[in-house]
Amino acid sequence: MKHYYRLLALTLPPLRAPSPLPLGEERGLSSRPEREGSRSGGEERAKSHCFGNERRAGVIRASALYFVRGNYEKLEKISVGFCALCVLSILIYHFGQRVGNYLYLGCSGAGACYNRCVAQTAARVSACLFRCQKGVFVSLPRVVFMGSPAFAVPVLQALAAAYPVVGVVTQPDKPAGRGRRPTPPAVKTAALALGIPVMQPRRLRQPEAFEHLRAWQPDLIVVAAYGQILRPNVLALPRYGCLNVHASLLPRWRGASPIQHAILHGDAQTGVTIMQMDEGMDTGPILSQRACPITEEDTAASLSDRLSTLGAALLMETLPCYLEGHIRPHPQPEVGITYARLLKKTDGQLDFERPAVALARQVRAFNPWPGAFTLWKGQPLKIHGAHAEALPSPGPGARLTVAGCPALGTAEGVLVLDQVQPPGKKPMAGEAFLRGARDWGE
Repeated sequence: MKHYYRLLALTLPPLRAPSPLPLGEERGLSSRPEREGSRSGGEERAKSHCFGNERRAGVIRASALYFVRGNYEKLEKISVGFCALCVLSILIYHFGQRVGNYLYLGCSGAGACYNRCVAQTAARVSACLFRCQKGVFVSLPRVVFMGSPAFAVPVLQALAAAYPVVGVVTQPDKPAGRGRRPTPPAVKTAALALGIPVMQPRRLRQPEAFEHLRAWQPDLIVVAAYGQILRPNVLALPRYGCLNVHASLLPRWRGASPIQHAILHGDAQTGVTIMQMDEGMDTGPILSQRACPITEEDTAASLSDRLSTLGAALLMETLPCYLEGHIRPHPQPEVGITYARLLKKTDGQLDFERPAVALARQVRAFNPWPGAFTLWKGQPLKIHGAHAEALPSPGPGARLTVAGCPALGTAEGVLVLDQVQPPGKKPMAGEAFLRGARDWGE
């Protein structure tokens, strides 16, 4: 067994010794004497699945300490009955708390066989942390992920399934709903479910935030809709640089809201771009791109779902070649550059001096946020779904009914409201709204 640990030592990069252990923890699993005829007191506890968190921590730290010191004989002694646990302990020390969380999750099921759980967890985590290349296990890069909305979740999940994600940086919790309760970003919820440490700085430029990031020792930073511009010290931190999963075919629609602007301007297609980040706003060189058509029914929500899945798949295809140096980034073209500015809540108000076709696109582009609306009796009437009809307009903003649905005149054609939401009520079909708004056409 000690020869196995020597081999493992050769495959891992150099390690630093962990902090000194409290008195007694270097003695192994238990201070109780072993029973006669048993291999160790720890093994018996394993069979009964009553190995506590505090004792687990002792084994993890002791295993890592012996491994770093090269004391493979002592490591072999505490390995008896816990080989998988000790190997996993070493990986925990080197690759961070995410592996430790996998250990606790894998071994916490009531009535489960502890040894089997540890073995399965060790196999799963080892597959994540190492890749076999020509018979040699090569350690994978430590990845830090930065993202916030639901768009970024599939990217994080795909990364975590293939690479050691040692930390996640996301936006702080924000008040939401009627109660204005703090609500975590979708990425935070996904990261905690995966057992990955999360940092939520208000500004990444804060010195303490940067020090926290540097302590994770990232080899690669992957960004997907994070919401903050990375400063030069962050860009220079990882040896493989920072990659961005951007939801457009750059250089078209650089900026904060590319999905909404692609729909708003009637683009026939959009896509995703994997790019190296520099100090500009989405100006870095391109690694790979993939196109995606925009349908007449697409909203920002439906298109975002497709692009996030597409982006995760493209990133997983691109990363191995990028890390092995087989991809040469190429500069973005100088022609075709457009910018997608940050949207505000007030951008959702419909201007009926515009054509109905453009307003129908605005409704789809701003669903779910910032949301399209018009004013009805001095209150905002949210419009979740609408379509244009090539009918004579009674005038911009004039109210009428078309096939039993509420409609509004525009500069060209009529905008029919398919789904609306009056103040203080749930979304409803246009016909249902019209039954309660008898004075709509007056």
